[in-house]
Amino acid sequence: MKQDDKKEIKHNEQDYEKDHINERLSYIQLKIDEISYNMEKLGVSEYLEMLHNPRRLFLTNFWAGIYRGFGMAIGFTILAGIVIYVLQEIITLNIPVIGDFIAEIVKIVQTRLQL
Repeated sequence: MKQDDKKEIKHNEQDYEKDHINERLSYIQLKIDEISYNMEKLGVSEYLEMLHNPRRLFLTNFWAGIYRGFGMAIGFTILAGIVIYVLQEIITLNIPVIGDFIAEIVKIVQTRLQL
C-alpha cells in the first residue's frame, strides 16, 4: 500500500466520522426543536410567568374554584332532580318491594327539601 492510499483512507474515515457527528447533531437539533415547540404549545412560559406573579396566580385559582363550585352545585341539582323524577315514576308503577322502599326515600328527600 502506498503512502497516498493510506492518507486517502484516513481522510475518508475522518470524513465518515464528521458526517456521522453532523448527522447526530442534526438529530439532536431536531429533537430540541420538537421539545421547544411542544413547550410553547403547552404554554409553559405563561405558566412560569404566572408563578412569578403570586397575585395573578391567586386570582386565577380563586375564580377557577368559584366556577367549579357553581358548576358542581348546578350539576348536582340537575342530577338530583332527574333521580327524584325517575324514582317517582317507579313509584307510580307500583312495584311492590321496590315501590315502597323508593316511596320512603322520596318522602325523606321531599321533607328535607321543604326544611
